[in-house]
Amino acid sequence: MTTTEAGACHGGATGDGTAEPGHHGPYGYSDQKDQHLKRLRRIEGQIRGLQRMVEEDVYCIDILTQVSASTKALQSFALQLLQEHLRHCVAAAAVKGGEEIDAKVAEASAAIARLLRT
Repeated sequence: MTTTEAGACHGGATGDGTAEPGHHGPYGYSDQKDQHLKRLRRIEGQIRGLQRMVEEDVYCIDILTQVSASTKALQSFALQLLQEHLRHCVAAAAVKGGEEIDAKVAEASAAIARLLRT
């Protein structure tokens, strides 16, 4: 099952607490979307900087230092997104209870496991 098959983490746009067919969001990050996009653009700039460093034959340790900074920036972004998911999507599922909370906890646990492997 993909994360979208697990269902949206909101009361959908239909007004009765269900999601409209094909409609997703708003998700936990929606309130911070502009800040997240800005942050991702900065990370993208860091990655492009890495490409330039390689093209310009920069010393390997200097490149590795930038790789570390880029990795930490992505990890920090991932943790913020996970926190927002727990506060919004998992919390909403907890209110509903039943199978929905079980699915959201399993989904969050799998995401945490993936993050720990990186």
